[in-house]
Amino acid sequence: MDQGTTALPLLDLMIGVVIILAILFKSAFERLGLPALAGFIALGVLLRVADDTFGLISEDGMVVLEFLGRIGVFAILFRVGLESNLSGLLSKLPRAAPIWVSNIALSGLPAYWVSYQWIGLPLIPSLFVAIALTATSIAVTAEIWSEAGAISSANGELMMDVAELDDISAVALLAFLLALVPVLTGQSDGTISKALFDAGTTFLIKTFAFGAFCLLLARYGERHISRFIKSTKPPYGILFVAGIGIVVAALAAQLGLSLAVGALFAGLIFCRDPEVVSMEASFEPVHDFFMPFFFVVVGLSVDPMSLTSATLLGGILLIVAVLGKIIGAGVPAYFAAGWSGAVLIGISMVPRAEIALVVARQGKELGEWALPPEVYSALVLIVAVTCTVSPAVLRGLLRQWPQK
Repeated sequence: MDQGTTALPLLDLMIGVVIILAILFKSAFERLGLPALAGFIALGVLLRVADDTFGLISEDGMVVLEFLGRIGVFAILFRVGLESNLSGLLSKLPRAAPIWVSNIALSGLPAYWVSYQWIGLPLIPSLFVAIALTATSIAVTAEIWSEAGAISSANGELMMDVAELDDISAVALLAFLLALVPVLTGQSDGTISKALFDAGTTFLIKTFAFGAFCLLLARYGERHISRFIKSTKPPYGILFVAGIGIVVAALAAQLGLSLAVGALFAGLIFCRDPEVVSMEASFEPVHDFFMPFFFVVVGLSVDPMSLTSATLLGGILLIVAVLGKIIGAGVPAYFAAGWSGAVLIGISMVPRAEIALVVARQGKELGEWALPPEVYSALVLIVAVTCTVSPAVLRGLLRQWPQK
């Protein structure tokens, strides 16, 4: 019998075991009041330790998990885009923009300075750290506000607007950094200023062309897609939309804009279509199936040998990450939402999760020169801590300051 054929049942077994363990870890962590993503990451770390000890995961197995993790990235960001109300966000931009700009600046710039100037990390890892820490976690924060019945309050809507802008800008900054990496690593010819100009111009042209394609698809293809969706039975309509989204995301990756950027754009294409948005619940099983694989792969990518140095590095960056959001979002929010609203919005911005880990994974995939193991592990630790502690604090504050 062919060796590849023999290995297939083992791959099937591995995927089945990972799915079962992911559900068990999710249930256990949620009973403890901890986010499910922390359980998925912990499962990945444990699998990494077991694999290093017993060699459980074959090379083909890692390829399969990495592929499922990429689909998980698409599912996460496609859903973020699909849940965004782009027209509503633009109409509220004047109120949310000052908080967003301050939030991004005071999260990213201090993170870059501490990483590059104080800790002594190279330029590119410092930039990946800075971009990762500009993001927040809509999912973790929105769940807490929903539990308190405050997601539709004035402060809840403002918080969601700022969080959406955070994530969109983090993905855009990631795409721009990936376009500049060849210049920053000296792989481009000519002077650095000319190379940066050429790379920036190329990036803007690609982004404009891709954005125009998405706009045309949303403007002229949307009604035809909606008509087709009406003629199909659930869940095939939303699966058809997801298939289009994967094609759009793959095109973005081919253009060098990354799969993450394409997935977000794909979601934004359909966010204005009521037919698609009303069927969003049909996409949840797809999202819930593939999303855990992304976080499990994140945990699998953590080098246990790097955890000792990552703890100190992560502790330093954690302080920057927390203060950057509380001050960066809280201070300008004071003028729009008052004292209690500023504290709530500032703490709501602290959790890092999906987008921060997408940025970290993109850096890791480039190589250790782009994101060393200890830096990657430090970012994973920051995600775990902020997604665990911040919700507990936020729950208490929302009970103390209920929102109308």
